[in-house]
Amino acid sequence: MSAVDSVGPEAVPQLQAQVEQIIAEAKKQGASACEVAVSVEQGLSTSVRQGDVETVEFNRDQGFGITLYVGQRKGSASTSASGDAAIRETVAAALAIAKHASEDEAAGLADAGLMARDLPQLDLYHAWAISPEQAIEQALRCEAAAFATDTRIKNADGTTLNTHQGCRVYGNSHGFIAGYASTRHSLSCVMIAEDGGQMQRDYWYDVNRQGELLADAAGIGQRAALRAISRLGARPVPTCEVPVLFSAELATGLFGHFLAAISGGNLYRKSSFLEGSLGQQLFPDWLSLDERPHIPRALGSSAFDGDGLATYAKSFVDGGELVSYVLGTYSGRKLGMPSTANAGGVHNLFVSHGAEDQQALLKRMGRGLLVTELMGQGLNMVTGDYSRGAGGFWVENGEIQFPVQEVTIAGNLRDMFKQIVAVGNDLELRSNIRTGSVLIEKMTVAGS
Repeated sequence: MSAVDSVGPEAVPQLQAQVEQIIAEAKKQGASACEVAVSVEQGLSTSVRQGDVETVEFNRDQGFGITLYVGQRKGSASTSASGDAAIRETVAAALAIAKHASEDEAAGLADAGLMARDLPQLDLYHAWAISPEQAIEQALRCEAAAFATDTRIKNADGTTLNTHQGCRVYGNSHGFIAGYASTRHSLSCVMIAEDGGQMQRDYWYDVNRQGELLADAAGIGQRAALRAISRLGARPVPTCEVPVLFSAELATGLFGHFLAAISGGNLYRKSSFLEGSLGQQLFPDWLSLDERPHIPRALGSSAFDGDGLATYAKSFVDGGELVSYVLGTYSGRKLGMPSTANAGGVHNLFVSHGAEDQQALLKRMGRGLLVTELMGQGLNMVTGDYSRGAGGFWVENGEIQFPVQEVTIAGNLRDMFKQIVAVGNDLELRSNIRTGSVLIEKMTVAGS
């Protein structure tokens, strides 16, 4: 296994050859079946603060991971080393683990007949010819624009430009082998505003497969500054039960919790509050959640899942009803159900939405809390109880009145999902989950 020259599409044949070599070695050492993922990636990260360059980092990594089976016993190992000796040693390590593992009836590759055949080209690789000097210049321009926005912007907490490209190939002993190259570029800015003895920080960012399509650096800096300024004067509110509007970038987390609750791992371990909910009405009847894995250049797109099965468009929620779990081969076998080609997760989840923007949803809410910041990990996946530290804005008569901090919002996700009043058309496009702002009928806001 030699070093790979490229990290672009031209690396695929070389990585495929390495996968074939590793699979042959696993068979030679006595594995009855195996699967291998080989990857090579490189990236540039530049961060600045207060007009000074803090870091310029270049990374390049190559390695592979193998999972092999001896009958129904499974062993896994990985390495970042290269060379024939590294392959032999890593296969031997996985084999030793498998021989000591307990038998598991659900273990093993997906059925050979289910392997992906015709794989669409999804246009996920767009190298960005940006030099370290150009990356520094963009980050400095972003931060300078933030400082120029308002005299109350007193400090910076880091502006970072990242560019990443990589190539990954997956193969298994059924003869399936496929791979693709992809890129991901981002620019983020965190600023601190100060006034009247109070300090507030906030951020903004953009991410794209194509570096040239990132939002303008100055615009990102200005937005980060304006968000920080808007939080000055924040205070708690008295404890109450009111409608809550999650901004689009936070609403993605709500649906992320939902996906975790319907994922096979949590279901077969009986650690999900949605265990046994297939066919139940969980959301309002106008709401649907569907997966669209083959959108060109989208951040979550993939032609095949982690088991080598072809991904396909499907609904998880249709007319408010849960119509499918999120299953890979292993979790499907544990539950006695077929895989949904979601080993490794969901690819591009779309949340149905109405025609109202966030401003219109504020009007519809009337009085309540617009949440723009969440803190802590207050979710009990077994019960669905949800409690998070929050910040945002208090709303009266459909208008923002003042910023809010040091409150906790609480509810139960099962109730929250049913009480979704509307989803806005202000779609969050920087995430694998595409949703607008989400208005929930009522939650407990615990404050002063």
